[in-house]
Amino acid sequence: MSRIGKLPIQIPAGVTVTVKENEVSVKGPKGELTQPIESDAIQIKVEGNVCTLTRANDERESRAKHGLYRSLINNMVVGVSEGYKKVLELVGVGFRTSNNGQILELILGYTHNIYLELPKEVSVETKSERNQNPLILLESCDKQLLGQICAKIRSFRKPEPYKGKGVKFQGEVIRRKAGKTAGK
Repeated sequence: MSRIGKLPIQIPAGVTVTVKENEVSVKGPKGELTQPIESDAIQIKVEGNVCTLTRANDERESRAKHGLYRSLINNMVVGVSEGYKKVLELVGVGFRTSNNGQILELILGYTHNIYLELPKEVSVETKSERNQNPLILLESCDKQLLGQICAKIRSFRKPEPYKGKGVKFQGEVIRRKAGKTAGK
């Protein structure tokens, strides 16, 4: 039995989980998410405030999807009840950010500014304080979408190992390399 797949999902108060033939919908105070279930071997049962997943057989594919769908449904339950937050930090001289509604403007040392329109499911806030690195605060109920947005923003200027300049997650440790002068 899958160690992750066999764990029951606790459904907090205010969250409803509905299962139709091949789709799971989770609704809560932060929003509503749906996930299609593409495997016939996975059965989902909601009893009271506990959701459990079982699999019909022990084939390799159904064992893999057992844990996968349990994790996806658990992430949806946590997302609609508590939400997910990510904080990105801009490290570098002259790196700035601002937002106008859902449009994020990034100044990352290129000849042009980068404008990124964010989906309505993601709320954005920017902070710029004196003598501190600018911050981008992202919040959403969809963990997967939030991760994709963070990866996209980070891909504009990844942190480099010599000076540590770039867009990084807050608290992320960048492995530093010695420069040319350290070799002699």
